[in-house]
Amino acid sequence: MSDRTSHWETVYSTKAENEVSWFQSDPATSLRMISNAKATVDSSIIDIGGGASRLIDALLARGFHALTVLDISAAALETAKKRLRPAGAAVEWIAADVTRWMPARAFDLWHDRAAFHFLTEEGDRAAYAERLRTAVAPGGQVIIATFALDGPEKCSGLPVQRYDAGGLARTIGPAFELVDHLTETHRTPWKATQAFQFSRFRRI
Repeated sequence: MSDRTSHWETVYSTKAENEVSWFQSDPATSLRMISNAKATVDSSIIDIGGGASRLIDALLARGFHALTVLDISAAALETAKKRLRPAGAAVEWIAADVTRWMPARAFDLWHDRAAFHFLTEEGDRAAYAERLRTAVAPGGQVIIATFALDGPEKCSGLPVQRYDAGGLARTIGPAFELVDHLTETHRTPWKATQAFQFSRFRRI
C-alpha cells in the first residue's frame, strides 16, 4: 500500500463523512456544472476522488444511471455503498490511485472535486493528465474543482497545489478547451470557509 493510499484509508476509517472539511450535504455547484455540460441521464459519468461524496446520491436521484466512482480509499467507497444500499448496486465502484489507474473505456463526463489539488508532484500531475486524455471521449466534458489561489495551502494535513482556471488549463494541457469557470466559497462542517474554483473543459 502506498503512503498516499494509507493516508486516505486512515482518514476514511477513523472519521465520519461529515467530519472532513470537504463534506457537502448538497453538491449544488457540481450539479450546476454537470447541467451546464448538457449531460443527460444516459451520459457516462466518472467521479474522481468521489469517495463518500453525496454527488452520486444526487445523480441517482435525478435518473442518471451510467455512473462510476473512483477513489484511492476503499473505506470511502464502502461508506457510500452502505449509505446508498440497493441503489449503489447500479454504480461501478473503483478503488484505485487515479495516477496509476488504467481506464478501460472512455466517459462522456469526468468530474473531480478536490482530488487533483493534492497532486503536488509534476509526475503525478502528468500521469493524471494522461488518464484524462485516455478516459474522456472526444467532445466529452471535464469538471475539475480545486482550491483557488486564495484557498488553503494544506488540507487533511497534506500540501495542495492551488489554481485559477488559466493555470489549471495549462496544467492539463492543450487537449482540453476551457469553456466555463466559477468560484465558490465552501463552508466546512465547522463553519470555516475555503475558496474553491470550478473549471469546465471540453475534450478537443
